[in-house]
Amino acid sequence: MAPPLLTLNNMSLRFGPDPLFNDAELSIGERDRISLVGRNGAGKSTLMKIIHGTVEPDYGTRFIQPGCHVTYLEQDPDLSAFKTTHDYVVSGLNHSSLEDHFQVDIILAEIGLDGAMLTKILSGGERRRAAIARALVSDTNILLLDEPTNHLDISTIEWLENKLKNWRGALVMISHDRAFLTNLTNTTFWLDRGKVRRLDKGFSEFDQWSSTILEQESTERAKLDKLIEKETDWSHKGITARRKRNMGRMRSLWELRAQRAEQIAVVGSAKLATDSGKASGKKVIEAIDVSISFGDKTILENFSVKILRGDRVGIIGPNGAGKTTLLKILTGALSPDKGTVKLGTNLEATFLDQHRSLIKDTDTVWDTLSDGGDHIMVRGHSKHIISYIKDFLFESSQAHSPVGSLSGGEKNRLLLAKTLAQPTNLLILDEPTNDLDMDTLDLLQDVLNDYEGTLLLVSHDRDFLDRLVTSTIVMEGNGDVREYPGGYSDYVRQRKNRLDGPKIEIEKKNKSQKNAPSTQKNKKLSYKHHYALENLPKEIATITAAIKQTEQKLATGDFYSKDPDGFNIATKEIEKLLSDLDTKEEQWLELEILREET
Repeated sequence: MAPPLLTLNNMSLRFGPDPLFNDAELSIGERDRISLVGRNGAGKSTLMKIIHGTVEPDYGTRFIQPGCHVTYLEQDPDLSAFKTTHDYVVSGLNHSSLEDHFQVDIILAEIGLDGAMLTKILSGGERRRAAIARALVSDTNILLLDEPTNHLDISTIEWLENKLKNWRGALVMISHDRAFLTNLTNTTFWLDRGKVRRLDKGFSEFDQWSSTILEQESTERAKLDKLIEKETDWSHKGITARRKRNMGRMRSLWELRAQRAEQIAVVGSAKLATDSGKASGKKVIEAIDVSISFGDKTILENFSVKILRGDRVGIIGPNGAGKTTLLKILTGALSPDKGTVKLGTNLEATFLDQHRSLIKDTDTVWDTLSDGGDHIMVRGHSKHIISYIKDFLFESSQAHSPVGSLSGGEKNRLLLAKTLAQPTNLLILDEPTNDLDMDTLDLLQDVLNDYEGTLLLVSHDRDFLDRLVTSTIVMEGNGDVREYPGGYSDYVRQRKNRLDGPKIEIEKKNKSQKNAPSTQKNKKLSYKHHYALENLPKEIATITAAIKQTEQKLATGDFYSKDPDGFNIATKEIEKLLSDLDTKEEQWLELEILREET
């Protein structure tokens, strides 16, 4: 077994009164694909910087094999020292040959960036892609990726996955994208209360593993509490009865108390809930033949959709495809060039956008939530602001902190706190998952699953979409917008079937033409042929009707959420029906050609 490329031993680091790490240890092997998980604020990014060598721990040692190179992709890379995108990406090379520069041009083309673009005008998504390109061209032994999927659309995320699957060195990744980690990792580091726990399995095993550990700890704490209670009771009785202490036993009690006090309790989970408000009409949104363009760019062309009360609709597409424009049209904030949009009755809409426009950096956390008093109305009930912010994992001392001082994850939790306090029956979320830790993501998913109103959700998180939405609107580009039942995985499967359709028709036609000459030997149709020609159209009509009925069943807004097993059975059923239809149509086509020739 090859020695590890890098190890950290007895590593400790303290920020303020509390330790961030305490005697943490880890090792990274040359083929490790590591997911680094933990709550926001646990110190994941700091740990990555220690691995990279840009942050020194208070205690402990960092050993790296001679000649081993480590590259770090930061969450917010600084491009200001470079004029163009090409200059920035070239700076990531360990060598500077013509061949290496050629690799830079290739990676920029693959990720969709012009090397001549000025770094100072790049958008958030373009900056992220440039940083990824820079990391990928480095001939590095250990690649550290801190939230690499932020600001990326799904197609770019899948492109990055394929690149990393073929990566020759070790990978360490921080990400809230469950699908990304599940597809790539074979090892898990869990940063939990200052310790680094290691699981030699990928992220897909993390939930069960971590739950088992927390349950075991809870059991041990309960046993310890019971022992403390027993010893305390004994000490009181002993003091009263004999007026003297067994100091040895008392020391044991104090040690137990000290041990209990030093245990850092598991941080609580954010308490999220939302009020669906008064019921809207059954029909929430109906768009009919909607089209809109900006200059030469077509965003929507003859798009129609009907969204009913209780539907949870995901919206996906490449960056720049017009997802936010579609949201504005569907909610009446923007008028289309042609077509009509009808909104239902009694709608109370709440919009959470990706730019956090509902909160201001200059306001405090208190001011953001308060209307002037010290209480906030939360789903019809008055609640003290301090109590409410604790539900979202804020300390009471943060109540008067400016919003600008919060981390990205804390700003998103504050935005959720403000949004979810409002009664609403139409909730519109534009990229709500950015910068949220997985525990908060899971809670948000649970809340939205219980939400009785209608949800419109723009997201690039494939797992989040699969767990939540009842249908997915996909913006393919060039005005091509379609709705598919189910989540992202369902869309991928159905799109493949749709794209394979024309190919099947061409193959049928070519096969029929190829077989036609051989039928010339038949001078007349047999009784069997006549019978088939008469009955095949009836069978085709029956199968077509069954397909239509099953499609209507699949298109029901809440079918997937209420009965996912039934949805999967219906999906397999329609696939079989389509296959049977292809077979019957091919038989009928061949017999028609035979009849014409005889």
